[in-house]
Amino acid sequence: MSKRRIVVLGSTGSIGTQTLDVVRQHGDQLEVVGLAVHGSLDGLLAQARAFGVRHLAVGDSSLIDDPRCDEARALVAALPGAVGESEASFAVGPEAVAALAQLPEADVVVNALVGAAGLRASYDALAAGKVLALANKESLVVGGDLIMPLAALLDEQRRAEGTAPVTGPAGALMPIDSEHGAIYQCLLGENPREVSKLWVTASGGPFRGKTRSELTAITPAQALAHPTWNMGAKISIDSSTLMNKGLEVIEAHHLFAMAYDQIEVVVQPQSAIHSMVEFTDGSVLAHLGTTDMRIPIQFALSYPARWEAPVAPLDFRTLGTLEFAAPDTDTFRCLPLARHAGEVGGTLPAVMNAANEVAVAAFLAEQIGYLDIAACVEAVMEAHERAGVQPVESLDQLEAVDGWARAQARLWCAAR
Repeated sequence: MSKRRIVVLGSTGSIGTQTLDVVRQHGDQLEVVGLAVHGSLDGLLAQARAFGVRHLAVGDSSLIDDPRCDEARALVAALPGAVGESEASFAVGPEAVAALAQLPEADVVVNALVGAAGLRASYDALAAGKVLALANKESLVVGGDLIMPLAALLDEQRRAEGTAPVTGPAGALMPIDSEHGAIYQCLLGENPREVSKLWVTASGGPFRGKTRSELTAITPAQALAHPTWNMGAKISIDSSTLMNKGLEVIEAHHLFAMAYDQIEVVVQPQSAIHSMVEFTDGSVLAHLGTTDMRIPIQFALSYPARWEAPVAPLDFRTLGTLEFAAPDTDTFRCLPLARHAGEVGGTLPAVMNAANEVAVAAFLAEQIGYLDIAACVEAVMEAHERAGVQPVESLDQLEAVDGWARAQARLWCAAR
């Protein structure tokens, strides 16, 4: 059986490095053929050497004259290629990252890019007929109306060609998020019409139980200290504000064609239950496992098979108690703001997402306070709703809306 050839976009980030950990463990099943980063040239060079990767891209255009780019060009040029493979490549700029998503010899594209920049890569990967292993939340939050129809078309094509699994989903789009990967697995073999509710679990973040007054002086270092997951800076802040859960609610709506009133968030502090599916007869299926992203990453790459566990399995004898609670949406305003954006739909989620990215960056730079993140998002969303929310029509439209929202958010932050 031939190896699955994968491209990893965002290869030096948290998801990217853990994806490469899975490849190391299952080198007989997986081969890395392309790597892309935003600006981590040293990390990219080290990964390219370790895995013998002939196709590399750097998204940050300002690095085009960096001497390490010449080193990368020489590295890929010296690597031998297999018969039928395209010529080795190294390029700089956002278009270079998008090109890797369409690499002819790739079977699977792992999109672990951070932020709205990942949307075009997701679109290009599916349009090129690649399986999309998706860790970039914004692809669905911002462009779900464009991405899901593409995935459905590719699913039909995979079934027609006989490349889809014999049973279960065709697998054109495989979610890497632990929550959506959990729901995906709970739904295997089930009738979607018999699903009454999706329960998206949340750890509650580092500030669970805090009041608004207690959050006024929160520092970036405090917000980055997640209690159960090891993640990048932006997603860690989103987790602390519960924006991450809001984004996941919108993702779940698109991925599973579920109405918003059938998607609930429940706080599960131990992060042992990754999500649950409730059925019309009252039965609930829960997905449990070790709090390690290599498990959902591996399933996205191995589906429909299950390979040997990449980490030690959960020991229920030592787990202790499982707690559940409703999220505090009065204190953590980002969750209801995201849900509202999803329910309104159109271009409002793109505006919400862009404003949040700017506000989080401003908070990390200590330019605004912690509670200002939600306030900024709300102000920009309200401005867009006053101007008129538009139906989603194209990537260019979404990029224009994204640019407008970022400019509005920067003005808001500058005025604080």
